[in-house]
Amino acid sequence: MSSRWRCSSIICALTLYPQFSSADLHSSVTNEPLRKREELTKQHFPILQYRRIPGRNSCLSKRVKMGVRSVCCILLISLLKSSSAHNDFFTSIGHMTDLLYTEKDLVTSLKDYIKAEESKLEQVKQWAEKLDALTATATQDPEGFLGHPVNAFKLMKRLNTEWGEVEDLVLKDMSDGFISNLTIQRQYFPNDEDQTGAAKALLRLQDTYQLDTQTISSGDLPGVTTGLPFKSTMTVEDCFELGKTAYSDADYYHTELWMSQALKQLDEGEESSVEIVTVLDYLSYSVYQQGELEIALDHTKRLLSTVGKGEYLPEKRKYEQLCRGQGVRMSPRRQRRLLCRYYNSNRHPFYIIGPVKQEDEWDRPRIIRYHDIITEKEMEKVKELAKPRLRRATISNPITGVLETAQYRISKRRATVHDPQTGKLTTAQYRVSKSAWLAAYEHPVVDRINQRIEDITGLDVKTAEELQVANYGVGGQYEPHFDFGRKDEPDAFKELGTGNRIATWLFYMSDVAAGGATVFTEVGAAVKPMKGTAVFWYNLFPSGEGDYSTRHAACPVLLGNKWVSNKWIHERGQEFRRPCGLKEAD
Repeated sequence: MSSRWRCSSIICALTLYPQFSSADLHSSVTNEPLRKREELTKQHFPILQYRRIPGRNSCLSKRVKMGVRSVCCILLISLLKSSSAHNDFFTSIGHMTDLLYTEKDLVTSLKDYIKAEESKLEQVKQWAEKLDALTATATQDPEGFLGHPVNAFKLMKRLNTEWGEVEDLVLKDMSDGFISNLTIQRQYFPNDEDQTGAAKALLRLQDTYQLDTQTISSGDLPGVTTGLPFKSTMTVEDCFELGKTAYSDADYYHTELWMSQALKQLDEGEESSVEIVTVLDYLSYSVYQQGELEIALDHTKRLLSTVGKGEYLPEKRKYEQLCRGQGVRMSPRRQRRLLCRYYNSNRHPFYIIGPVKQEDEWDRPRIIRYHDIITEKEMEKVKELAKPRLRRATISNPITGVLETAQYRISKRRATVHDPQTGKLTTAQYRVSKSAWLAAYEHPVVDRINQRIEDITGLDVKTAEELQVANYGVGGQYEPHFDFGRKDEPDAFKELGTGNRIATWLFYMSDVAAGGATVFTEVGAAVKPMKGTAVFWYNLFPSGEGDYSTRHAACPVLLGNKWVSNKWIHERGQEFRRPCGLKEAD
């Protein structure tokens, strides 16, 4: 095990122990002798203990061991220092003053970058204009033009030398200075906690001084005179973010106020990237939670009429096209890279003897299908176990993130999803299906299936959710959604305590005569149900960031009966099976 890999694993593992305070760690690591540091690390981070290396001495040599320990301690200290160095910017105007100068420096750097790009484009433009005039003249009488030996020489020179210089100029990256400066300054930026704190401070001021949202949004606060140069107004995005902050705390009173203000500004014609449907969705739900049913109904009617006008249909249209087989066609070059193979799961003893059939369904994100991966008897047993428990599915609402009864996934047990506010399961409204959960201890077949998933994926399924079995009837579907919890759903899967959903394994336990495909709306992939097969994909990058290209949906069943079962695999337990990447998109 290399020191680099070991330290990368430590970075991942640090996230597993939030109960250990940064202050205590910093003090322990910097003030205790080396032996004591190791004891403290093992005491509080048992996952970080050194492993024996098969086929060698039981321990690393002292020299290597000391090197690894030193590097990891330095890395740990630097992480703690960077953590402790961060201040709650929103609590001090003095600290925020420094941020203004940081932003001014970044603007200057950005303007320098713009000037460099403009200078480069001006040179390219001058070259293009010169050649445009020259070629216009030359092509009037090509033979006469090239009959002059100087023109012939200069043509050879231009094509052999000067066009190469133009190519170098066009390819020259002028952004290095700006990106370097931004990277350096980013470590001093405020974080999500600061933004949330500043938003809550505005809400607190609103209550204390009884300010209406229009007063705050227009910047006309008490004591602010008309001619002040620093008077600032709020955009629709600003109002929407304040409303979302209140919503994340189940503060539906302030959610209503700020979503109403965002809606007002949209109705007045302000251009915004925030869609009116999204605002209406938050607004109607927050009003409903406060018991104002008639007003909530009015907002909902407007939401439905807006959807009917097509303002919220781009993804829906894409989803429907994919279901009809009219979606994106992969280029022949990309298709050639999709292969079929026999796979032994990194030389797993069982699969060396009988490798599984693996087929690439898509490249980005990588979607893999396994053929003949579950037997007929196993499928029948799973259906037999699930049928008595089928009830309406629950899922996570794609707009609010709340787990609720699914109205558009039509399958059986009515699907459940995790509410990011409470971490609890609730019935989903946009997943129309019925489903049931099967635990490994309930039957040897379920246990065997779980073990097969672990052996093939190499991921630990002990922290995975139970096997979910779903049955889709006529028109049964599951609208576009993510399997993983997003950043605006901090408490998603909190009840489970196993982290985010790192990967999805999906068995197809029936053939479907027409419809019922699994489609990935962001990339245009469509995976058809094939009895006895399973598909697998990662929902998270190795860095832990969500892969938004995995947004997917289950198309309505046009003809037939669709049975699937899925396993949602979580982050905990994968630290050494899928080491963290150090870049966001790794």
